[in-house]
Amino acid sequence: MSICEIMTIVVQFHLSNMRTFKHFYQILEKYHKREFPKLLSYNRFVEIMPITILPLMMFLKQCKMGKITGISFIDSTKLRVCHNRRIESNKVFKDIAKRGKDSTGWYYGFKLHLLINEYGEIINFTFTPANIDDRKPVQELLKNVKGKVYADKGYISDNLAKVLKNVELIARPRRNMKKEICNFDKVMLIPFYILYKACRGSNIYE
Repeated sequence: MSICEIMTIVVQFHLSNMRTFKHFYQILEKYHKREFPKLLSYNRFVEIMPITILPLMMFLKQCKMGKITGISFIDSTKLRVCHNRRIESNKVFKDIAKRGKDSTGWYYGFKLHLLINEYGEIINFTFTPANIDDRKPVQELLKNVKGKVYADKGYISDNLAKVLKNVELIARPRRNMKKEICNFDKVMLIPFYILYKACRGSNIYE
């Protein structure tokens, strides 16, 4: 199979409503042999599927990024490599994965940093080891962005605000920061507040 065919199958699975890739692939084998005459066995396909990661990222970066509208949101999510008990014996990403901490505790792996617009379209993204400060990749992520960017407190610092051009980075102020935000910005920050409360298992209406 060609890399394009493999990428097509991976993308189509994520666009489908199926919960497991195995079920999706069984349907592919049964009804779409004509479209993919050199279709591999399920086990072999799963083995080679990781080779599509870099091509898919390049395709996304070059062709499928969202529009810069003047209103953006930036946040990160953890990409765990393995369970904490298996860190010492794990050999996958041994030299690049790191221990990090988020609101739910310690983990071993990476962070995915996403920048989206108000329509949910991805404007930019990057990966960092789990121990990297959230503020480090911000300049690169916001390189061509203009307008207001809403984030959580982990992305805010006075030095970063001075360096960024054509961008107003907005978050709930830290206790040591004397800065007030307008009502419109408070409303735009509500999704971060709800998400934080949901992760902590608290009542969002407290």
